[in-house]
Amino acid sequence: MSKVYTKTGDKGTTSLIGGTRVKKSDIRIESYGTVDELNSFIGLLATYVDEKETADLLAEIQNVLFNVGCNLAMGESFKKEIESVVADVLIEHVENAIDRMQAAIPELKSFVIPGGSRSASTAHVCRTVCRRAERLIIALDESSEVDRNLMAYVNRLSDYFFV
Repeated sequence: MSKVYTKTGDKGTTSLIGGTRVKKSDIRIESYGTVDELNSFIGLLATYVDEKETADLLAEIQNVLFNVGCNLAMGESFKKEIESVVADVLIEHVENAIDRMQAAIPELKSFVIPGGSRSASTAHVCRTVCRRAERLIIALDESSEVDRNLMAYVNRLSDYFFV
């Protein structure tokens, strides 16, 4: 059995997909690390969800975010002309879920204080982590082009977790 630790990051660097080594504080690492954090919180949120449709969408979101993280972890030399990791239909799934939820709740007329139930509170944590991930991805895009659908998807997710 191979060991989990490699000791290659002991001096503060890590490898991107493709082999390029960067500092662990690099914006790319911050971006996909925050996507990973979001994915973990979504896993927690899913433990509070009983509705099959919502549970299925959360599972889909987790799978998409895994692919998003992999895409963000690719070094520039490794990126080729690749198809988006986020198909338009995946963005539509999130938009449709937002529309369904908005139709079932009263129109928002004031600010929302995070809280309420465990699921609502966890959804708010997902929302704030998602917004941080989005800010970091946008910052990454300033120096290294990021897939437009990927950015749209993360933007839509923060709306989803808000609603």
